[in-house]
Amino acid sequence: MTETLSPRTARRIALAAQGFGKLRPAAPGRTHVRDVARRLGVIQIDSVNVVTRTHYLPAFSRLGDYPREALEAEAWGARRGLFEYWGHEASLLPLEMQPLLRWRMERARGGAMWTGLSRFGREKRDYIDGVLARIERRGPVTGADFAEGPRGAPGWWSWSDGKRALEWLFWSGLITTKTRNGFERVYDLTERALPARIVDLPTPDDADAQRELVRISARAMGVATGADLRDYFRLPLADTRERVAELVEAGELTPVSVKGWRQPAYVAVGARTPRKVAGAALLSPFDNLIWARDRTERLFDVKVRLEIYTPAHKRAHGYYVLPFLEDEAITARVDLKSDRKAARLLVQAAWREPDATAETAVRLAAELRRMAGWLGLESVEVVGKGDLAAALKDAL
Repeated sequence: MTETLSPRTARRIALAAQGFGKLRPAAPGRTHVRDVARRLGVIQIDSVNVVTRTHYLPAFSRLGDYPREALEAEAWGARRGLFEYWGHEASLLPLEMQPLLRWRMERARGGAMWTGLSRFGREKRDYIDGVLARIERRGPVTGADFAEGPRGAPGWWSWSDGKRALEWLFWSGLITTKTRNGFERVYDLTERALPARIVDLPTPDDADAQRELVRISARAMGVATGADLRDYFRLPLADTRERVAELVEAGELTPVSVKGWRQPAYVAVGARTPRKVAGAALLSPFDNLIWARDRTERLFDVKVRLEIYTPAHKRAHGYYVLPFLEDEAITARVDLKSDRKAARLLVQAAWREPDATAETAVRLAAELRRMAGWLGLESVEVVGKGDLAAALKDAL
């Protein structure tokens, strides 16, 4: 019979799989950052820099105040351990996973990408081939080197044709990020940008690659529905169903039922079930633990919404809101902003959640001080609203 898990047990499995509940290292460094990336399998990249860019935050949530240069060296250094591609969204992934995504690159060359970019690839293939030839001849380039061409309507598609060509080539795996200048990608041919030991790895067939991606997803989540497993690397629906069925048959995924979950779930082989999970962490809104709204609500009984694109007057909690993980519950959320000129971390709103405890304000204050120091800011100041704001101000 299928085992039934309580919501608390499922939550503990998920937290342990994501690396929470462990004692933080006294001096976290590059090896720890690499371990976090391998545990998670994928780290989302986003350009919003209100607090700090999101790819820095998952390691902070799990390690504490690690040197940010450690992530930069892993992602864009001369001897890096990560590469950029479309994993969940735009992502950093362990280098050894690059062959597992070549099927996606091949499908992208056939048009499996954003609709507008796919159409551009069909209509402007000769131009794209010319851009690729220029990169072959001259070496690393940036979007600024291809700023020519007409631009579309304001917004995402205000890109020049040159930038669209670079993105098409990036999706297709023909070029990749060699490094970054600030936040600007520096592109080169994939075979020049990545180590030969990675480029020369054999390419698995689609099914083998997807099966391994589902394994990685399952290990990273601990317990997950089929939809969760699909979403982690944004896999095709039919392919995911087949891969999950194969892993169940092989004994690598165990079907379970979680009370309150509408869909059947699966537990990864070797997933730990700790008796408790202790610790505190501020979570990026793009953190792997909470990036899926439905899963977050199932695990924590809290609705977490990204409100960046919500008109200001309709926002319930703020612009860039970080949930606060206190032991096994999300007990608060804070709208934060780095005031770099005045060296302050601003709390623009602070809100309680139903699971808030008498210690929530004090523990949250400690994590905010830790974050401020990690960001090179001198103080934390509560300047906004919320039903936790007064208590947090006192705690600070």
